Amino acid sequence: MNTQFSFIILTFNEELHLGRLLQSISDLEAPIFILDSGSTDNTIAIGEQYDATFLQHKFENHPRQWDYALKNAPVTTPWVICLDADQTVTPELKTKLINFKDEDHADVNGIYFNRKNFFKGRWIKHGGYYPFYLLKMFRYGVGYSDTNENMDHRFIVPGKLKIWKDGIILEENLKENNIRFWIEKHNRYSDLVAQEEVERMMQMRTQTIKPRFWGSPDERTAWRKQLWWRLPRYVRPMIYFTQRIIFQLGILDGRTGIIFHFLQGFWFRLVVDIKIDEIIKQQDHEKVA
Repeated sequence: MNTQFSFIILTFNEELHLGRLLQSISDLEAPIFILDSGSTDNTIAIGEQYDATFLQHKFENHPRQWDYALKNAPVTTPWVICLDADQTVTPELKTKLINFKDEDHADVNGIYFNRKNFFKGRWIKHGGYYPFYLLKMFRYGVGYSDTNENMDHRFIVPGKLKIWKDGIILEENLKENNIRFWIEKHNRYSDLVAQEEVERMMQMRTQTIKPRFWGSPDERTAWRKQLWWRLPRYVRPMIYFTQRIIFQLGILDGRTGIIFHFLQGFWFRLVVDIKIDEIIKQQDHEKVA
């Protein structure tokens, strides 16, 4: 059994993806802990085939689900790797993990993996989507989930961080090949993002990560978010879409890629702005009433 790191995975009805992920990490022989939120398909049966340990917790949002997993999974290794069920580990990353030893990273508390994202079978290479670094591996008990977010989930890891540019994970949600699923999913997400931004406008919510343009990938994301919040609503979705398609060469991703950039970079952001105005209008109405 691997004594260097353990895997933690979140699931809910992930029979389509979980076997693919677990097969990609099976050679690592690491402990696997899966936090499920009431799956009714074959998710648990698939996980048990790979000797995964299951925990159950009612889903609230991704940041709080990760927080529960990190606090309740019986991890005994010095490091943890937190993956989504629709992700897989590439052979290149697997090689780095096979050779991973805690003593070789004594001065490091967290490691970023590089993600390749797929939409309807196509790698989204442009539009700011690659390289894209996710903090997925960190010292257990040092890193924690940022519960100050509603939808975007990220881990906070104090201390020195490292980026594995060639440590690539693949992310492909096969359910999203059905556009109805994608739209319904992002419609739910837009509720969370709109409510979160209104709370930030009212100074009820702050950023945990310090925004820095020249900082870590997450610090740069925090800096870009602050810029985004200052841009005028309804204008910013068009600015963002234009940036992705033209300046970040999203147009080179072909028809499927352009559809993705339009939906994720424009449509989703526009829906969020509309819902922000609806929330503000409702709040104003309640004050008058």
